[in-house]
Parts: sequence; structure tokens; C-alpha cells
Amino acid sequence: MSDKTTSRTIHRRDAGRTNSGRTSHGSGEYKGGVCQALPICHPSSIDHLSSFLSFILLSSIHRTKPKKSEKKRRQTVKMPLQDPNHRALRITNHAFENNYAIPAMCVYNLEGILATVRAAEAKRSPAMIQLFPWAVHYADGILVHAAAEAARNASVPVTVHMDHAQTPEMIRRAADLGGFDSIMVDMSHYEKEENLRLTRELVEYCHARGIATEAEPGRIEGGEDGVADTVDLEGVLTTPEESEEFVDTGIDWLAPAFGNVHGEYGPRGIQLEYERLKSIKERVGERVRLVLHGADPFTEEIFRKCIECGVSKVNINKVLNNEYIRVQREKAGNVPLTGLLEEVTDEMQKAVERCMDMLGSSGRYPVSA
Repeated sequence: MSDKTTSRTIHRRDAGRTNSGRTSHGSGEYKGGVCQALPICHPSSIDHLSSFLSFILLSSIHRTKPKKSEKKRRQTVKMPLQDPNHRALRITNHAFENNYAIPAMCVYNLEGILATVRAAEAKRSPAMIQLFPWAVHYADGILVHAAAEAARNASVPVTVHMDHAQTPEMIRRAADLGGFDSIMVDMSHYEKEENLRLTRELVEYCHARGIATEAEPGRIEGGEDGVADTVDLEGVLTTPEESEEFVDTGIDWLAPAFGNVHGEYGPRGIQLEYERLKSIKERVGERVRLVLHGADPFTEEIFRKCIECGVSKVNINKVLNNEYIRVQREKAGNVPLTGLLEEVTDEMQKAVERCMDMLGSSGRYPVSA
């Protein structure tokens, strides 16, 4: 037998193969599922055979096996949506890269939708219109589609988000309704393991429909309008380890609890743990964007600190909607209804514009862009 090395073509399928024919990992070239001309040595003597077997043995010795816990984690890790052209992901990524935050305005009516879009255009700022599940219970898809239409027609990037969707049924309904760019999969009222299981399942459902997702491990309750009452739950602060577990479900945005409160802050006032937030950013900040809830009473200085610690999206509720209530109380019955609605919208718009200035989002999308 000749001592020359011959070549054979190995035929095998590779699950990591891309449509272009190049593997997504490794350096082998594939054409039609076939790896081209990989050389295989044919030992022709005892010496050759000994060398060949020694090589195989050494290779197997040096190939380290992952720990069982690590292997199990790899099997359960889900990937984020990862679509660079997705509108909601694009604006939160831009905010992260340029050290500002997206104003995500919680709205309950047409006036809030108009105020948010008009403020975004006036300030050349990106924005999110946020609707609670209440909007779907109250008006089915009417407010959702009105928000989506207003967002699509805006001259700056505006997206539509469902905040605090707290049942699998509502999340699936919202995902199938059309109009939402993103949905918060809020299973935080379940025990941790069930929270993780449901979040993973529902994130996959949303991603299959091109919808970005947000989740939170737990929260400190203060009673926010539009969010189911779970004040009996003990407030839980998010740890870096816990944040990684939730990111492994495939979410695109994470809303950590670091002292922020949904609704009213107690007599102690605002007690934020910036170091905790910073450590969460260091742990998962390259994989997801961070979201701040419970920001209504915050000052520009607090916002700036949160943004420095990795926050890219800020949810705002009362700052906007208190203007609606104030103008209604002051003017209802004294001016024509049409004039009242216009004034309400104008005052709400001013409130949104102030938020955009504080978050540093103003001027990010000039007219020439």
C-alpha cells in the first residue's frame, strides 16, 4: 500500500449552515450540504497507525467537557429578536450607544397618543406610545390601531408598546392583534421558576410574530393605574445573577428592580441602588437594553445617573396624564368640548416635551436625517 495521503469527501449535514452556503461557526465550506475535500490520512504501516491513534487519543484528552450546569444552561438559553431593522430595537440601541433614553409614554386615550407623537415631531425625538392591557379590554383594537397609525405617519421614529401584559392570554391576543412593535411579558406575579418558564414560552410566541419583548424579574409595588393589583407581593430587588437568568429567556429588554417603585413612593422617598443597576449592566448590558419603571417623580439628575448605569428606555405615566386631569378639572363646562380637548392635548404635549429634554432624546433625529 502506498504511504501517500489521499483525500475523501465527507458528506454530512450541519444545523449551523446558513443559506449562503457558509457555516455559521467554524471554517468549513459547504455546497448543497456537502463539506468539500477534507483530507483524511490512511495509515499504511504500524508506525503510521500508532501516530494516528495517538493523535486521536490526545485530541480526546484535551477536549474539555462543559459542566452539567453549564450544559443545561446552554440548552435553555434563547436568543433576543436580533433584527437590526426592527423599529423598537433600533431606537433603544441608538439610545444606548449615544447615552440617552427613549421616553415611553403611558397613554389611555387619543389625546395621549396625539400629544406623544406631536411632541416627538416638535423635539425631533424618538418615542414610544405605551398602552396597558386595559386599552384592549376597553376598546379591543381601536386605540391600538390608532396609536399604530399615528406612529407610522410620524416624521420621527415612534413605536407602540404594550406595558405590563400580565396573562398569557392577553399577550397572545396582543401579539395577534397587530399594531404592537413590542410587548412587556410581565409574569412577575408568579414564583420565579414559573415566571421564567412562562416568559420563555411567551417570548418565543412574540418573536415568531416579529414583536420585541420586555420582562422584569420582580417589582416593588406602589399601585400604578392600569397594572393589576399585586401589592401583597413582597418587593424583590434584582440581582445580576437573576438578571442573566431572565435574559436567557430571549427577552430584548430587561426592567430590573433596584429601588424603583411602580406608582407612589413611600415616606422614605426615592431610594435607588445605582451600584446594583450598574452591576446588572455589566452582567447583561451587551445582550439586552435596560428599562426604568416608576420614574414619574424623578429629576433630571436622577435620570442622568440611571442612563449612565445603562438605562435606555424610561416609562412615564403621571407626568403626562396628570395634565389631562388638571385641564379637565379647570376648564370642563366653561369652554366648548372641542376647545377643551385641544387644550388638553396641548398641555399633555408640553409635558412630554419636558420629559424628552430631561432624558436627552431631543434633537436626536434632525429634519435632514
